[in-house]
Amino acid sequence: MDLLIVRHAIACAHNPRRWPDDGERPLTPEGAERAKRAARGIGRVVGAPERVLTSPLARALETAAILTAHAGWPQARLCTALAPEAALEALLEALRAEPGRRVAIVGHQPGLGRLMAHCLAGTARPEAFELKKPGVALLGFAGAVCAGGGTLRWLLPPGVLRAVR
Repeated sequence: MDLLIVRHAIACAHNPRRWPDDGERPLTPEGAERAKRAARGIGRVVGAPERVLTSPLARALETAAILTAHAGWPQARLCTALAPEAALEALLEALRAEPGRRVAIVGHQPGLGRLMAHCLAGTARPEAFELKKPGVALLGFAGAVCAGGGTLRWLLPPGVLRAVR
């Protein structure tokens, strides 16, 4: 299985008065525009996965929708295991249940860094991997997603993706 890992694009600053529920905090206009340019690069470099799972938070949902519109990816399905407070094991179980050779996820730091460290090195150190917004990484697995069973195929920051013509 190939696992594409995408961090959501740049969101508005945390503001409890404007968004009492932080999950409703949207992308900034500049973040959305940069995500569109990065998505076009992702579409050229990666192609479309078979399935896309996204965090239920607005900023991840918006990023996933941009990937659908500008990279040609399938419409994302909600995955509560990608929410920031979700347990790593819940995400691993959700990924193991996904059929297909190439699955993409759209989520948040530090959870994505924790997932990458766990899959690549068997440790859950979130500081080991930091994806820029909206960076993308590709992990490969001989079988199911598991601790220490992944190989980092590549990691591309958003600036490189935006430069792809």
